[in-house]
Amino acid sequence: MAQVTKDTLIGEALMMNMRIAEILMESGMHCVGCPASQGESIEEACMVHGMNADELITKINEFLAKEEA
Repeated sequence: MAQVTKDTLIGEALMMNMRIAEILMESGMHCVGCPASQGESIEEACMVHGMNADELITKINEFLAKEEA
């Protein structure tokens, strides 16, 4: 089962499933398409946007689990 961690790069997460972009955008990360964000970890992106990385990772991993079911 595919999962993300705090160290997963935004670009890597999007390669797992492009629909993760929707989750990131809904969470307030509107710079998903920015080239710099592709090399940024989920934890780094959350720090920049003042978000809780653990909550976002849980949301993404729940989405991925449903997609694989």
